[in-house]
Amino acid sequence: MDEPIPVTRTVDHGTAKLMPDVDRARAWLLTVDGAPQSYVDLDEPTYLEFEYARRLAHVLDAAAEPGETLDVVHLGGGALALPRYLAAARPGSRQDVVEADRGLIELIAEHLPVADGAGIAVHGADAREWLDAAPAASADLVIGDVFGGARVPAHLTTVGYAHAVGRVLRAGGCYAANLADGAPFAFLASQLATFGAVFGELALIAEPSVLRGRRFGNVVLVAAHTPLPVATLARRAAADAFPARVEHGDALRRFIGAAQPVREGEGVDSPEPPDGAFSIG
Repeated sequence: MDEPIPVTRTVDHGTAKLMPDVDRARAWLLTVDGAPQSYVDLDEPTYLEFEYARRLAHVLDAAAEPGETLDVVHLGGGALALPRYLAAARPGSRQDVVEADRGLIELIAEHLPVADGAGIAVHGADAREWLDAAPAASADLVIGDVFGGARVPAHLTTVGYAHAVGRVLRAGGCYAANLADGAPFAFLASQLATFGAVFGELALIAEPSVLRGRRFGNVVLVAAHTPLPVATLARRAAADAFPARVEHGDALRRFIGAAQPVREGEGVDSPEPPDGAFSIG
């Protein structure tokens, strides 16, 4: 059997590389301009390598009883790690994946195709524009995992964006976003204030060392209009191979402090990660 070989291609937003994992036969790492974007195992799609992806999966797992189908919008596609996970964990789910980089979409379709009938539709579009045009109350979950390189784009950080997410969610629906920040957490606090201005329930899932400000890292923000399954999320996060904490309630109010919601037109990209925070090779 031929050994898989790395693939490098110039896509719309940089240089994408697909690198085979020497330890797993049909597993691949996707990077764009050196920043890790996705890890997928084609033989075991429920295996998630990245810590933040596992935490987003906890939210997906807690959203309904095991085996129940979900309608999910994924903003940001990468190599489709979470859509593949959900298709395997909840067969019959309907998923829309919105990815702005059409060159990247073509690369993944060519080298890591999704099986026909998986219920995954991929759209080449800007996340905010697609969301604004999507039907109201059409999704059980919206997952935000959009990065320009290693930074969340400014137009996906505002109260207007939070309202757009809320419009697409069904009653009882949930938003979960992968964000990245470090002490003093000005960006993360502003995002909590922003989503707190639209949603009544908030939670954060993160590694304790990140929340204590010891290192820059990924944090999953969860927002909903109805009470979140905090106890379930906390159990899953604590039992994970990469243990994490769930913060909510008064702890989050203290974290937000004096931070203000981000008004339309005033958004900024998330902070530039320190050298070496996410890069590979």
